[in-house]
Amino acid sequence: MAKRKLDIFSKAWKILWRASLLLILILFVFRFVPPPTTAFMLQSPYPVTQDWISIDELSSHVPLAFVSSEDQRFPSHYGVDFTAIRKALSQYDDGDGLRGASTITQQTAKNLFLWSGRSFVRKGLEAGLALSLETLWGKKRILEVYVNIAEFGQGIYGVEAASQHYFGRSASKLTMNQAARLAIMLPSPRTRSPNDLTFYLRQRVIWVERQMQQLGSDYLTPILD
Repeated sequence: MAKRKLDIFSKAWKILWRASLLLILILFVFRFVPPPTTAFMLQSPYPVTQDWISIDELSSHVPLAFVSSEDQRFPSHYGVDFTAIRKALSQYDDGDGLRGASTITQQTAKNLFLWSGRSFVRKGLEAGLALSLETLWGKKRILEVYVNIAEFGQGIYGVEAASQHYFGRSASKLTMNQAARLAIMLPSPRTRSPNDLTFYLRQRVIWVERQMQQLGSDYLTPILD
């Protein structure tokens, strides 16, 4: 019996080790090559449209808009915002439900490899993958992949496809207001449109623009250079 348990443990360890090596290889390749698809794209019930654009070609307003809206500590954390997680867990204990508390790095990991929903299992996998992305990719690549794989409507993935769809122009030419309007579509891109904003979303756009101005145009320079 003991030998059988040892054999099972040994086989499980080998499978885990090989899976980990495969994941590291995939992440290493994606550090240089645009991911051909993502878990979220494969799960999409709609036809997928995506156009990749280098972060160096983007309007400077785009990265700043998404960091301002989604994760202002992005330049300084290591993939997981433990302060936000503690707050989310505290609210969960108080009966408010499990909230997101995801960083841009975690959202990138989730969109690439995982599934939607809020569970401790998925959050644990998401956090582990986020730490791997921070180690293997770095901030600039994470932000580049994030804006290229995020969903911006029913089957619309990536900021370039979104910019062409909603504004009829490349994401390299987006204004501050347009970048902010795309940023506020998250985390509900299938029910929001940057061209048909509710009062709440208009106020949200104003807030994002104000945050962009306060952070300043040089806020992301250390991680984008």
